[in-house]
Amino acid sequence: MNILKTILILIAFSSCRNEVPPVKTGFEGKRPPEFKLLLSDSSTYIEASKLSSDSPTVYFYFSPHCPYSHAQMKDIIKNINRLGNIHFYVFTTWPFNEMKKFCSTYELYKYKNITTGVDNAYTFEHFFNATGVPYFAIYKKDKTLSHAFLGKISIDQIKAATQN
Repeated sequence: MNILKTILILIAFSSCRNEVPPVKTGFEGKRPPEFKLLLSDSSTYIEASKLSSDSPTVYFYFSPHCPYSHAQMKDIIKNINRLGNIHFYVFTTWPFNEMKKFCSTYELYKYKNITTGVDNAYTFEHFFNATGVPYFAIYKKDKTLSHAFLGKISIDQIKAATQN
């Protein structure tokens, strides 16, 4: 009986781990795909993959109707001071007005290290075969893919992936 209790306790504690395993993409160590984002000003497109930066980059693909995407954004904003050297591209394939509502909810315009937009061509989703959201592609300072994740991830996972 004591063995059964011990096993159940171990299972309970191991399932409390908040770490999401990385998704194997086959693109690890490679540069980001070329794709354009329509920015929140509704007139500017940027080539997200061609922007030069000396900092790690996180592509955060979200749905404005996904509770996990909202929880993730809250977590990022709450910990933005710990993530200040990381540039975030926060984007969706949902209509422009839906993206704007999401950005407004979290006042993302206040953060110089967060760029928001819409991937109208679904390039990111197709490239990574993203089957859900939130989906992350995390690139190191040298602009090579460190890890991709499907699901809400911890701030420590984001930081660790940018430094591997």
